[in-house]
Amino acid sequence: MTVSTEPGPVRTGPPEGLTAMAAALRAALHTAMAEDPRVVVTGEDVGRLGGVFRVTDGLHAAFGDRRVVDTPLAESGIVGTAIGLALRGYRPVCEIQFDGFVYPAFDQIVSQLAKLRARSGGRTALPIVIRIPFGGGIGAVEHHSESNEAYFAHTAGLRVVACADAHDAYHLLRQAVAADDPVIFFEPKRRYWTKGEVGQEPDLAPDRARVRRVGSDCTLVAYGPSVATALAAAEAAEEDGWSVGVVDLRSLSPLDLPTLTEQARRTGRMVVVHEATTFLGMGAEVAAAVTEACFDHLEAPVLRVGGYHLPYPPARVEDDFLPDVDRVLAAVDRAVGWGADR
Repeated sequence: MTVSTEPGPVRTGPPEGLTAMAAALRAALHTAMAEDPRVVVTGEDVGRLGGVFRVTDGLHAAFGDRRVVDTPLAESGIVGTAIGLALRGYRPVCEIQFDGFVYPAFDQIVSQLAKLRARSGGRTALPIVIRIPFGGGIGAVEHHSESNEAYFAHTAGLRVVACADAHDAYHLLRQAVAADDPVIFFEPKRRYWTKGEVGQEPDLAPDRARVRRVGSDCTLVAYGPSVATALAAAEAAEEDGWSVGVVDLRSLSPLDLPTLTEQARRTGRMVVVHEATTFLGMGAEVAAAVTEACFDHLEAPVLRVGGYHLPYPPARVEDDFLPDVDRVLAAVDRAVGWGADR
């Protein structure tokens, strides 16, 4: 490999003005690489092509092919090589092209990446970020539209986060690259082109949930692509006279239980929304944890709205498969009306 002799301009810091999520992620990588020569980006087509979703566009021109490395189509090799790089002092950021492509690397992630720090008695840090575009809504088939976050949140030794807007895309990724723990970084691919403002500084620690909207009748909990759905449902519920709050989890592991319990006590009702199947999904853990902590404050069971327990369907019916505003509102109606007919 050779380093580019004419690197492009390197702009650092958060982007200004309305910014698409993909551009915010690109800016975060650009800044991290400019500030720390140990940061390297690897993955399939991340170099000259700039990635399938163009998140890494321009990085190869700016930093050369020793720091932006196009890999073979071998996810196990991508993660295995990243572990070796981290052991040698680098801070790799790996891109898994689509959510369903991560499975060949699953053994490397859960058997090695998640365990090496504990296995070494805390002496070995593995500052590796694995970026995974996840979720549906882009008209793609299985292996390109999956929500497999629960596998990784279940695995001790991994931090698991999911961004929902451009601000968190930039700052969460910067925080992930700076962390000494391995981070699984989920990016909602259907929101890559949604624009928003990016603040100059992070306003939350990476393991804190964000209260997007305060309510008094019910609280919606969501993350990644479902945050926008939850916010739209809360606005629609307001027209029906209900005050519905929205919490963006941001961190799936660890969970910010204090924020969740505070909002559950405030409203007495909670609905968890995600694209993954509800069976053994993140919503099940949130429901169990909140119920254990807030049982005496709840007016209704914690309800879940998610994808069906089926393989991801063809694109022509994915709108029926994914949770939408109507399904979320139906759950809010159940929660608010719980016990009325008993």
